[in-house]
Amino acid sequence: MSMFQTLPLVNWSNGIIMIVVFALVCIGLVTALVLFMRSGKEE
Repeated sequence: MSMFQTLPLVNWSNGIIMIVVFALVCIGLVTALVLFMRSGKEE
């Protein structure tokens, strides 16, 4: 438990922000691919 206590909260918040940003980027890429595939199939 001492390791968790010595870790500053800034690292945790930065880590969470990076994870959220990475998740948003992944969702955006998947959405773009799905829309691109749908538009390609319609043609």
